[in-house]
Amino acid sequence: GGYSLYEAKKDRHANIHPFPSSVDVAHFGKARTSHASLDEYADIPRPRLGFYGVIDERMDLELLAQIADQRPAWQIVMLGPVVKVSEADLPRRPNIHYLGGRNYADLPAHLANWDVALMPFAINESTKFISPTKTPEYLAGGRPVVSTPITDVARHYGDLESVFIADRAGFVEACDKALALAASGQDWLAKTDERLSGLSWDTTAGQMAALVSDAAAAKTRVPRKQAAPRTIPSRQISKPYDYLIVGAGFAGSVLAERLATRLNKRVLVIDQRPHIGGNAYDFHNASGVLMHQYGPHIFHTNSAEVFDYLSRFTTWRPYEHRVRAVVDGKRVPMPINRTTLNELYGLDLTSDACAETFLAGRAEPVERIRTSRDVVVNAIGRDLYEKFFQGYTRKQWGMDPDELDKSVTARVPTRTSTDDRYFQDKYQFMPADGYTQMFANMLNNPLITVELGVSYEDVRDTVDYEHLVYTGPIDAFFDYRFGKLPYRSLRFRHLTLDREWFQEVGTVNFPDEKTPWTRISEYKHITGQTSARTTVTYEYPAAEGDPYYPVPRPENQALYKKYEALALAQTDVTFCGRLATYRYYNMDQVVGQALATFRRIAEREKQAPVLLAPRHAESGVRETGDNVGTAVLR
Repeated sequence: GGYSLYEAKKDRHANIHPFPSSVDVAHFGKARTSHASLDEYADIPRPRLGFYGVIDERMDLELLAQIADQRPAWQIVMLGPVVKVSEADLPRRPNIHYLGGRNYADLPAHLANWDVALMPFAINESTKFISPTKTPEYLAGGRPVVSTPITDVARHYGDLESVFIADRAGFVEACDKALALAASGQDWLAKTDERLSGLSWDTTAGQMAALVSDAAAAKTRVPRKQAAPRTIPSRQISKPYDYLIVGAGFAGSVLAERLATRLNKRVLVIDQRPHIGGNAYDFHNASGVLMHQYGPHIFHTNSAEVFDYLSRFTTWRPYEHRVRAVVDGKRVPMPINRTTLNELYGLDLTSDACAETFLAGRAEPVERIRTSRDVVVNAIGRDLYEKFFQGYTRKQWGMDPDELDKSVTARVPTRTSTDDRYFQDKYQFMPADGYTQMFANMLNNPLITVELGVSYEDVRDTVDYEHLVYTGPIDAFFDYRFGKLPYRSLRFRHLTLDREWFQEVGTVNFPDEKTPWTRISEYKHITGQTSARTTVTYEYPAAEGDPYYPVPRPENQALYKKYEALALAQTDVTFCGRLATYRYYNMDQVVGQALATFRRIAEREKQAPVLLAPRHAESGVRETGDNVGTAVLR
């Protein structure tokens, strides 16, 4: 079915996926090369505007009569059985021809005898969620399409030069334009074929099979990486990709969407994990609780550009994150504010000025601020530093704050007001349907192919592409030539409990070094769900594991600069994202970086020379007998 049907039903189940209609391009493509005139068209002059399919209550019969009356020289061919409507109700005109039903195998021959293909559907409850398979079939047959404003037709094909969307009032005029396009030659077919290139039924079947495999593996607790390798049918890469993007997180997904939507580029996105969304990946667990696999991700930004961009792919739920810290047996607001000071020290500070005076009296001026410890002690003194920052930082980073760059603790402000929100950004929201759904919407483009459980090493020599966008670790890309860049990692313990709530806020921090975890997060606060059960996550910092946080020390930045110099010398690779630029970015900052990167790419594309041939030799694509590249993706 279509995306509209998916949107209407997606809340019925936690694991539901849209698959708009696909097409057998080779079958319907026969219409482009067939010049034989069928006998039944011998007495039907041109121009011919045709429709094939069931003629039922979804058909706008009044529109058919209108077309025939306004353009009596046009011949309207209706191919298909009459169902659910009476034959007596069909409009009868000398230029409307009802030819009855035909076999699937015969459809390309009929398409070859038409000039324009029609989809004169009524706009009613019966057509609200349809995603007509005939749209890509008509296009594969090389015929311009004129359709009434069916949502999924307009959504997926309305931007093509070869598809005309019009209501009753403008339908005949749209047919005029379609006939003119059909008579203008075949220049318009290139963009059409590009859109159809990723819509084969083989591709759809492969994607469905992967989802089934993932679900089965999850139920039997077999890791996805142990599944048998999947082979992409060679027809999927019969033409080179314009871009190969490594990583389906924010950076990779934003760039894939922009490249496909704005520049009509054919993009292959790969990710070694079995899901999209990177570290922002979320899912409904067995209890129906929407949880974050890699710890809580709270969206906040001051950038209208970033917020407006992401709003294209999600609706939002307002959410202002609040954090408590367990200090001296009390749960007090974090970041430190006036309420924190009053509760911790038994004070009655009644104004910002009072709190500012109190903190100034505890501050210990540091002549030259170099480290994380210096930042805090200089602003609020040794006691608050030891209570809130020292132990937490040692656990999080595996080293003393004296060894870390000042940027670490500078990220956490101290306030003199009673504002207990963790962030103060203008836009503070959570994706209403979760991050994963937002990423799915972002990547829902026929020009984008997504392959999961696939590493760059798996495809670097087998897939033909023009330009690489790399969002993985920059040191791994260069085979750790100068040594590994240091990262801190995390381990997560997810628990689902038979109680409605576990704690009073979304996150509780534990600065005490004796407590092995740094924080506990409860997702229902963040997502706004109601449920008799709740899910929480304990976070444990680790020296080994997936790279999460670049370790901010001068020697590490110096090492990164060596890799950056190598990256700048790569003319056919773009590096983007947290790991590729060795920076700790918030989610909105990664989106902003990706949008800025796209603008630079778009500017470069304007100046790029026309490429006359794919770079088979450079990319290492293996050639088969029919000159089609093949690739095995795991």
